Amino acid sequence: MKVLFVGDIIGSPGRDAVHKLLPSLVQSQEIEFVIANAENAAGGKGLTPGVARDLFASGIHVLTNGNHVWHNKEVLEIFGRDERVLRPANLPQGVGVPGHGSGVYTLSSGVKIGVLNLIGRVFMHPYDCPFRVGRQEVERLRRETPIIVVDFHAEATSEKIALSWYLDGEVSAVIGTHTHVATADERVSEQGTAFQTDAGMTGPFDSVIGVRKEPVIEAMIKLMPVRHVPAKRDIRLCGLIVEVDVITGRAKRVERVCLKLKDSDQE
Repeated sequence: MKVLFVGDIIGSPGRDAVHKLLPSLVQSQEIEFVIANAENAAGGKGLTPGVARDLFASGIHVLTNGNHVWHNKEVLEIFGRDERVLRPANLPQGVGVPGHGSGVYTLSSGVKIGVLNLIGRVFMHPYDCPFRVGRQEVERLRRETPIIVVDFHAEATSEKIALSWYLDGEVSAVIGTHTHVATADERVSEQGTAFQTDAGMTGPFDSVIGVRKEPVIEAMIKLMPVRHVPAKRDIRLCGLIVEVDVITGRAKRVERVCLKLKDSDQE
């Protein structure tokens, strides 16, 4: 089977790319399951119930998140009600944080796929250990299926690479998100785990990682706060296709994806 992971969706431009480019990609590549990181999908930061519904309607099966997961309070309505929306599994444990960090989903063919969402600690907040929590979650998911895809939302390339080796042979893929810049290091290990340090972003590339260039440049020069607004030009859908053996859960092949909306299709 083929699984598509869509890199961080940025605001309405990213959603537009998903709406216009995803269906044909799924059809042409015979993709059976689509996962996307949606932590920036609503206005460039956070997620809302309405945006989630829109993305599901466009053909995405599971939405993962990251450090901006709680930016919009209304997103709390989703967690606990819709198991297709995940938040990092290693958020503080045992203190009533809503939602789930992983799930198992059954395709129409009967094949089950596990999805695990983790968040890094290097240059970020002191979340629970993604390595220990990740291993615990993987052991639990493997009781139901050998096919497991991990979204590791992290800043440091070294932390992402380390986790991929830590879970090597135990999961089908470890795919990095958060930095919005696609890396050219996609690979499949000898143990059958696919990896890419960062899947990139789905949104406007005439930007600074998705937001308008001018305010970001101004902030870097003046060291004063500015409002980040999603840019609107050069919209692309980026991600990774992973071909997985449905019996063993081992990745067989990976393919980086970066599709651009035609100028006539851009808003």
